[in-house]
Amino acid sequence: MDGTPDSLLVVEDDEGTAAFLADNLAADGFEVATAAGAGEAIRAIEVRHPDLVVLDLMLADGSGLAVLDHVRAADGLASRVDPELPVIVVSGRGAEVDRVRGLSRGADDYLVKPFSYAELLARVRGLLRRSRPRRSQGVIRVGELTLDPARRTVMLSGEPVTLAPKEFALLHALAQDPERVHLKHDLLRDVWGYRSIGSTRTLDAHACRLRRKLSRSPRPFVLNVRGVGYRLTEPL
Repeated sequence: MDGTPDSLLVVEDDEGTAAFLADNLAADGFEVATAAGAGEAIRAIEVRHPDLVVLDLMLADGSGLAVLDHVRAADGLASRVDPELPVIVVSGRGAEVDRVRGLSRGADDYLVKPFSYAELLARVRGLLRRSRPRRSQGVIRVGELTLDPARRTVMLSGEPVTLAPKEFALLHALAQDPERVHLKHDLLRDVWGYRSIGSTRTLDAHACRLRRKLSRSPRPFVLNVRGVGYRLTEPL
């Protein structure tokens, strides 16, 4: 643990319930933000990157299931949304069909109103505890590409990609900000430790090999911006 509190987003259109949850969760050590509608929730997830979402289903401007669908369909690139973001549904819809529907759409847990705050708190802490190893590893997802720095593994469309150490380091550098053009000078300094570019073709050669190994994806990766540098991929 690094001492940084876990961040929660409470999506609830009832002001009283939202205030109750925000006040109590903050008192229990969490950093808490709230959203009253589906659109506001999606924007908050994209901007705030919460560690967990507490999601009501019946919202004034739509269904919370639309928020859940948005999260689970994310590719980690266009919206910077983690598709594996933990989500606990807290809803007045308690029928079996509603619970099954919520879980089948990707909710990690489902709690029916009226609920015990102590039970909700236990479930929030349990889900965060289970998700913490994945978050601490800093797994990076860009579309169908997944890079795990801790294990030094790369997966493309669910299949492993074997990379040489410098190819992995180059991919990791580009994936930190996949749409930004990374300058050649910066990549040579950060990946190879060069102080000046000179006439070396090391970066271009590695980029070419890396591009070839990722070429089975329909989305082009490792794009050369002539005379400037490289970016991992184009914006969607």
